[in-house]
Amino acid sequence: QGQLVQSGGGLVRSGESLSVSCKASVIITSTFWSSTKNWYRQAPGKQRELVAGLSSGGDTHYADSVKGRFTISKDNAKKTVYLQMNNLKPEDTAVYTCNIATPQGLDYWGQGTQVTVSS
Repeated sequence: QGQLVQSGGGLVRSGESLSVSCKASVIITSTFWSSTKNWYRQAPGKQRELVAGLSSGGDTHYADSVKGRFTISKDNAKKTVYLQMNNLKPEDTAVYTCNIATPQGLDYWGQGTQVTVSS
C-alpha cells in the first residue's frame, strides 16, 4: 500500500464532477505500458468493489452503477492513471484506491483518497 501517489478527491455536491489521479513513478515505463489499471472504492460498512478497469490493450470495464458517468484513462508518458467522475451521487461516497497489476503478477496500490458527495 502507498506505492502509487494519488491526488484529487474531496467534497462535492450531487450532480457535480470530480477527478482523481494515480502516478506510478515506482513502475518502469515498459511495465506500466503492459499493466492493467484499476480503480476500486470502498464505502463505510461495505466491501471493496471494482468500479473501473483498463487493459494494456485499451479495453475498459465499468461497474453497472457508474457506467455512463465515470471514465478511466491513462497517460503513458506521465505513467499516470485517471478517473473522471461526472454527475456524482451520494451513493458514490467512498474511498477510491488505484491498483496497477503487472504481467509478472505484482500488484501496486495507492493509499486511497476520499470522495464525499452531499445531497
